[in-house]
Amino acid sequence: MLNLLDLRTTDDPRDMIHRSVQALVEGQVVGVPTETVYGLAVDALNEHAIDELYELKGRDASVPLAISVASREAAEDFMCGPSPLVRRLSYRCWPGPLTLVTPCQSPLSAVTQLPEKVHERITSDFGCVGFRVVDHRVMAGIHRFLSGPLVLTSANLSGQPAPTTAQAVAEQLGDSLPLLLDDGPTRYGGVSTVARIMGNRLEILREGAIERAAMNQFVKPVIVLVCTGNTCRSPMAETLLREQIRQKLGSEDAVRVLSAGVAAMAGSGASPQSVEVMGQRGLDLTGHSSRPLDDSVMNVADLVLTMTGGHRAAILAAWPGMHDRVHNLRRDGGDISDPVGMPVEVYQACADQIENELAAWLDSLDEDFFPINTSNEDEVQDK
Repeated sequence: MLNLLDLRTTDDPRDMIHRSVQALVEGQVVGVPTETVYGLAVDALNEHAIDELYELKGRDASVPLAISVASREAAEDFMCGPSPLVRRLSYRCWPGPLTLVTPCQSPLSAVTQLPEKVHERITSDFGCVGFRVVDHRVMAGIHRFLSGPLVLTSANLSGQPAPTTAQAVAEQLGDSLPLLLDDGPTRYGGVSTVARIMGNRLEILREGAIERAAMNQFVKPVIVLVCTGNTCRSPMAETLLREQIRQKLGSEDAVRVLSAGVAAMAGSGASPQSVEVMGQRGLDLTGHSSRPLDDSVMNVADLVLTMTGGHRAAILAAWPGMHDRVHNLRRDGGDISDPVGMPVEVYQACADQIENELAAWLDSLDEDFFPINTSNEDEVQDK
C-alpha cells in the first residue's frame, strides 16, 4: 500500500525526511519531488534497490539512469578534473534543472566506490554518467543524511508522461510504490534539460526547463579584465580583447568579455584619453559604464586578468577559491602602470602593452576553453 506523506500539512518536515532516508537505506524506492518533475530515488550504495527501481518503472535495464548528488562539489568528486565546459555549466546551472552527462573514467572517481551493478546501470556510452544537483528542499534534506548519492529517474512508467504532481505519480504507480513525498506541483512543470559534454563539445540531448538559447549563453566563456577604477586600463582591455576575439573566432559573441574595478564606482564613463586612443584604433568606448568587481561578476568568471599584482592579491583575499582563475595580465608577473592623469601618448603606450599581452593570453587558451555546440544527437529516456 502506498504511504503518502504530505509535506504541506506539517510545520516540521524533518520527520518525513528522516522516514524517507530510513526507507532509502533499507533499499526501498521512494517517490520524491524535484524542481522539474516527481522522481523515483534509491540509495546508490544498494545494488538490490536499483533492480527494484527498474522493475517498478518497467524500464529496459540497458538504459542508464542518472545520479543525484548533494552539491556541485560532490559532483566533482565523481568527475575528477572536469573540463572547463563542465565546470562552467555546473557553476551556472546547479543547483537547478540540468542533467549533466560527462565522462567519469578516472580510477580516482567516486564512481569506482559504488557497487558494481550500480556502476553499470549509471554508465552510458563513452564511460559517461549523468548528474543532477536538484534545487529542492526535500532532496537537499535527504542528501544531508545520506553518505552516498541517489540513483534518480522520473516517477513514471516507461512511455508515460513524467508527472509534475504527487497525484499523477499515484495514478501511474499506485501501490507498487511504497513511499511518496508530496510537496505540491513542481516549480518548472517539466523535465530537466539533458546535456552531454565531451571535451569542449556540448550536445543537448533533450531540451527541458533550460531552453537551448539559454544553454548557448551559459556555455560561453567569461573573461574579466580588472583594474582599480574601471575607467582607463580595464575598459581599454575589454574593448581590445573583444576585437581580438572577433578577429580570431569570427564573432565577438563567442566569448563574454567584461571589465570591472576593485575600487570602482558604478556608472562612470571611460576617461577621455581612453576613448580617444580606442577611437584611433576604430573602436568605440563611448558607451562604457564602470562597475565594481562583485560576486555577480566573479561567480561567472572563467578567467580574470588583472592589471597589477596588487589587484590580483585583493581579489584572492576576497575570493580565495578563485586562485586558479585569477592571473596578472602581464605573463611575466609585472604590472600595467596606471596612465590616469597622463598625456594621451602614455595611454597609447599603455594600450599597446595591453594589446600585446591580451594576444599572448588568447593564443595560450586551448580549444577546450571555447565550446562547440551541436544539435540533438540522441533520443534520451527520462532523467
